[in-house]
Amino acid sequence: MRFRPCIDIHNGQVKQIVGGSLKDEGNQAVTNFSSQLDAAWYANLYRRENLAGGHIILLNSRESEYFEATQNQALNALAAYPGGMQIGGGITVENAAGYLQAGASHVIVTSYVFRGGMFCREKLEELVKAVGRKHVVLDLSCRRREGYYYIVTDRWQNFTNLCLTRELLSDLSGYCDEFLVHGVDVEGRSSGVETGLVRMLGQWDQIPITYAGGIGSLEDLERFRKMSGGNLDFTIGSALDLFGGNIPYEFIAKL
Repeated sequence: MRFRPCIDIHNGQVKQIVGGSLKDEGNQAVTNFSSQLDAAWYANLYRRENLAGGHIILLNSRESEYFEATQNQALNALAAYPGGMQIGGGITVENAAGYLQAGASHVIVTSYVFRGGMFCREKLEELVKAVGRKHVVLDLSCRRREGYYYIVTDRWQNFTNLCLTRELLSDLSGYCDEFLVHGVDVEGRSSGVETGLVRMLGQWDQIPITYAGGIGSLEDLERFRKMSGGNLDFTIGSALDLFGGNIPYEFIAKL
């Protein structure tokens, strides 16, 4: 179990948001924290601490008037920590190699491999062929509906028809190097993790999984460790003092 840092960028700023509040229309999101520091500053911090394997997420759609500013922030962060961070948000087979050349260790993909809520295996195969499985992270972030965790796409706004299960993880693990899973309903709320989701993910250990969402205290983190059996890596965003929260970054960075 290790800490994976994050840099979330929305409307050209490093932010921490409530995940379920994000809407493309009007570039809206309930914001917990907006930084006066740029993404490269955070990337340099993570580089100095030798915290590799974190992720940069572009939270604007490519149609947004803010996308260019958001993307520029991300590219500057990649340049500050070459090979040290993954990048996600609008990844396609056309732009994936460019992000790797810009310094990303991996590209993180969800929406590209879904069309109309349906999983398109051929799109995933196309991406893997273009950049190699070892450079692909599948983002299987999900929301709870009718007692199941359904994968969501398009910046967590749209449900797919696919439930996240251990069987699905095993099926898709041959196409990627890692998984990233946000518990979207608790993302940015610092109110505790998605218990059922963490337990399920912790029982599967074929390739690395990073979990994000709801860790709001050191007590939450200890519960997460026990719940997951120590088999999951984790991200903390809004709850870190780095982003206006109460959990000491210096402590987490040394775990």
